[in-house]
Amino acid sequence: MSRIALFGATSEIGGEIAVRLATDDDGRGNSVVLAARRPEALADLRARLLAAGAAEVETVFFDAADCPAQEEVVDRIEAGGAVDTAVAAFGVLGDQEAAESDPAEVERILHTDFTAQAVLLTLLAARMRRRGRGTLVAFSSVAGARVRRPNYVYGSAKAGLDGFCQGMQDALAGTGVRLLLVRPGFVVGRMTAGMTPAPMSSTPAQVADATVRALGRPGGVRADAVWIPARLGVLAAVTHVVPRWLWRRAPR
Repeated sequence: MSRIALFGATSEIGGEIAVRLATDDDGRGNSVVLAARRPEALADLRARLLAAGAAEVETVFFDAADCPAQEEVVDRIEAGGAVDTAVAAFGVLGDQEAAESDPAEVERILHTDFTAQAVLLTLLAARMRRRGRGTLVAFSSVAGARVRRPNYVYGSAKAGLDGFCQGMQDALAGTGVRLLLVRPGFVVGRMTAGMTPAPMSSTPAQVADATVRALGRPGGVRADAVWIPARLGVLAAVTHVVPRWLWRRAPR
């Protein structure tokens, strides 16, 4: 039985991943910990996990923005057993218009989408390195491939996180610890409600399917990074040759 920890458990994508990891490759139930700022909102997800075969499901309070408290939360989770796979699924899209005149909104976006993520990944990676095993899953975005004017605050946070994770992957090489970097495009869900879907959009379920395949579950191919959909990686590479004057006109 493996121990799976989902940080940011009210995330649609995170919840879908947790359901897919409720059992191991042989169908045996895993132990799943759901960490979120609103544990009371996790009843439905807990029921889905148990129905999917999870051996046990725990919920704990977790405020991602409170970096000094992250270690205490991980201590509480690991009191029930070492975490084998940790998924950092929290994040905010933020209000770009407000951020252009309100430093507090800039701080909120960058802190949640970069700083808090980097702190948690570092904390978990250090523990896993001491044990010589473990898997981390972090979420970047196509928005960080080349930052665009319409969402440059969110995009810059994702660009920073992407670079951080690539460096961490290099640092973890040969340690027995693995970091999977997931790079989805526009995801149709609660976070983007009311927005017009961009080309090559996906759903939380599609992102979860691709993530689990990249983890190397049956039917998948183990990878260090995954673009969702896969062809988005080609588009991301092309963006770097688009002239600056044209790129600044890019729509959201």
